[in-house]
Amino acid sequence: MLTVSNLTKNFGGLEAVSGVSFEVPKNSIVGLIGPNGSGKTTVFNLISGVFPVTSGTVYFEGINITTMKPHRVADLGLVRTFQVVKPFDNIPALDNVMVGAFQRTPNRHRAEERALHIMEMLDIAVHKDSLPKNLPLAIKKRLEIARILATDPKMIMLDEVMGGLNPQETEQLVETVKKIHSSGVTVLIIEHKMKCIMELSHDVVILNNGRKIAHGAPEDVVTDPEVIKAYLGEDYNVNSY
Repeated sequence: MLTVSNLTKNFGGLEAVSGVSFEVPKNSIVGLIGPNGSGKTTVFNLISGVFPVTSGTVYFEGINITTMKPHRVADLGLVRTFQVVKPFDNIPALDNVMVGAFQRTPNRHRAEERALHIMEMLDIAVHKDSLPKNLPLAIKKRLEIARILATDPKMIMLDEVMGGLNPQETEQLVETVKKIHSSGVTVLIIEHKMKCIMELSHDVVILNNGRKIAHGAPEDVVTDPEVIKAYLGEDYNVNSY
């Protein structure tokens, strides 16, 4: 579904991403992991059109999206969240999700129906009339996901959606991602919580210093010596996951 080939991004003299290549098969969940500063979010920004690519290509369902603007990428069905949730704080939660639904329809009634359906699926419909600024972080995270799901995507990219959540909230969001995937949506996810990556991912890509250092099944990459040294740590215990 998504093919990233030799993706490179320079910021002045700094090469933040260097020749990264990987694929995301349709109907899969692929994890993108690595230390802070390894280039994960930059890769998301390049795929989604937020940053221009220095070199390399990105194809989505066979269409070259390398130079497309974010709204055109979203039109094709590829959408993403950001690390820091940014709801429209001064309009109700339902209206926030409707913003996403308007990607597909100009009809307010249909947009509202779509938004409410998504909020019910994510168990946040009870908050539909609340202002996001008054909601806890865990609900804001779900609201952010609901907004991108309202665009009726084929694939979503989740950037550390479990960051800042307690264990119970994290497990609930893991189940939410599984539910989204079972509905037919392909998922590419950045996450630091290895337990979540191990539970969710069919495939994992590991970055370090802007380069891909490993790519494979979760149970294989966590035993890779280079991955242990660069990311997991020498005291890592595979049995803990």
